[in-house]
Amino acid sequence: MGMLCAVSFNRYGRLYYLDPGEFRPQVGDRVLVPTDDGPEVAECVWAAQWVGEDTDGFPKLAGLAGDEDLSRDELLRRRKAEAKVAAKRLIREHSLPMKVVAIDHVLATADGDGDRTTVYFTAPHRVDFRSLVRDLGATLHCRVELRQLSARDSARVQGGIGSCGRDLCCATFLTDFEPVTIRMAKDQDLPLNPLRISGACGRLMCCLKYEHPLYSGSSDYPASGQRVETPEGTAKVVSRHPPSETVTVRQISDGSVKRCSLAAVCGSRQAYEDRPSA
Repeated sequence: MGMLCAVSFNRYGRLYYLDPGEFRPQVGDRVLVPTDDGPEVAECVWAAQWVGEDTDGFPKLAGLAGDEDLSRDELLRRRKAEAKVAAKRLIREHSLPMKVVAIDHVLATADGDGDRTTVYFTAPHRVDFRSLVRDLGATLHCRVELRQLSARDSARVQGGIGSCGRDLCCATFLTDFEPVTIRMAKDQDLPLNPLRISGACGRLMCCLKYEHPLYSGSSDYPASGQRVETPEGTAKVVSRHPPSETVTVRQISDGSVKRCSLAAVCGSRQAYEDRPSA
């Protein structure tokens, strides 16, 4: 049992959980988060509180941000904005099929390492950006790196709202992209319309994998179009809903559609008809 707090580097961005240690940040406080490039300023979005889990593996909060830290963070944001404008302008001048997704900037350190800017971009294919890197370095007066992102990584970096109305899973809590196949959509009786089952990245939605184990193990459910017996008479199965253990049926007698429990459509008559012959 220990204490945890949650922080975010960007508004509505991914949450990072840390052990507050001796600090007790409140919602809205600016805190210092340890990173590979040194402590970075983030905003506390979940105040430190006790949790019933072991917190030994979580990184520790580096402290509360002071005036010097906030000034450094403001300088970083300004440098990123300047780099983004310069990168877009030079990409147009070089007529390259690239789209800038995000900018990362690291200030010079006491060890002698100078400023470094990383430009993340997307492109339909491999791009020769050697001349672009030279011009960017001369414009920004620092070392420049360009990294191409996949469609999924681009959506994770940019964030957005999914068709469900919530923030994208990849931008909030997903850490790894697990394989998602069209078979998962078929098993869940979803319409195979790309507009319905594709996410903001243009690929199959990651959430297709969330409920797939329920459907892949639902061999006891009647197939769509199969005739079953319900308390109201014979009906035809329209769709199945394993999460709630129900099926939607259409009554043969009057054409009405209703949802029944799985037990209601697997009655004694079905068991009688399926029994082995003597």
